[in-house]
Amino acid sequence: MAQFRSLLFTPANRPDRFERALASGADAVCLDLEDAVAPPDKARARTSAVEFLAGRPAGGIPVGVRLNGRTTPWFTDDLRAAANARADFFMVPKTAGAQELTMMQRALGDARPLWPLVETPEGLMRCWEIADAPGVAGVLFGAFDFSAEVGCDMSWEPLLFARSQIAAACARAGIQALDAPPALVGEPEVLAVETDRARRLGFTGRAAIHPDQIAAIHSAYTPSPEDLARAQAVIEAFDAANGGPALLNGRLIELPVARAARRIVDRARG
Repeated sequence: MAQFRSLLFTPANRPDRFERALASGADAVCLDLEDAVAPPDKARARTSAVEFLAGRPAGGIPVGVRLNGRTTPWFTDDLRAAANARADFFMVPKTAGAQELTMMQRALGDARPLWPLVETPEGLMRCWEIADAPGVAGVLFGAFDFSAEVGCDMSWEPLLFARSQIAAACARAGIQALDAPPALVGEPEVLAVETDRARRLGFTGRAAIHPDQIAAIHSAYTPSPEDLARAQAVIEAFDAANGGPALLNGRLIELPVARAARRIVDRARG
């Protein structure tokens, strides 16, 4: 599956927003059956999501579904509907361990990618095994639920440990790490700063809850022409030295520096 710089959540009980989400420019869209839908609307949201996916033309950007949690009264019906839905991936809220993901894959009966959400202390404790579980394409940090569980606020410092653990676990497993969506809409400066912090920490993209957030997220995760030119120069210098140390404008270029430069080039290619 292609790398997601952005993933836009859309309430599954609002089919009038589905096409707008697809046209937002986001790299992926997720129809949300969980937090964005009140309990009385759960069944209607599930039906709307399945019907939209059934009528969607092949190709286009990936569209997934976030199910309700395993301990909720809606999970069984969600899982049954998911097995027959034409979704490209599934998001699993409040994932507590790898065994839960194995059970879901068996129930779904296919190899469509799973995206667990790490949003509880238990999930964070097991995030290394969650990230490394078969069929997992990436992990999304659920900062809102995590902060509520821990009792910390949503500012950067209290959540830095959790973000660092998730980014490292995903890097070890070779999968994507998406940061939580911004809490505020209409503050592009704050969004840009927060997203850049997560990118520098090792996250590969970010979720969003409004189309207006997509441009700032893409800006943070798309290398500038200057960054790309520097990265290409580093790679050329390293390759010219046949994989040994090299000097570029007085800077020592070794394997870790070259690997970082290749990641920048890969991000530019999408």
